[in-house]
Amino acid sequence: MSSKTAVLRLYRRSLKLSLDWAVHRYLWRGQALYIRSLFEANKNVTEPRLQRNLIKETEELLEKWKHPDPYRPPTAPGGSKYERNMPCPILDPPPKMHV
Repeated sequence: MSSKTAVLRLYRRSLKLSLDWAVHRYLWRGQALYIRSLFEANKNVTEPRLQRNLIKETEELLEKWKHPDPYRPPTAPGGSKYERNMPCPILDPPPKMHV
């Protein structure tokens, strides 16, 4: 696998990981811009040894920050019970009415 492909995969994984931790999409957008700036800062690294070290450090960092209960779309196998950013439904029975 080329280093370009590895970096693109790491970038995508980091965005998905930050989305697992974000409560709202508008908060995630700021994190996504920050992640993009980190990747852009090392865009011009051409030395293969340094590239491998950066890729290895990024993989270790992603493993460290991995979410214990990542979000899965409700329609996916093993998906989350409720849609993201939506309040959970109230499951208590309605109060008894006396007529």
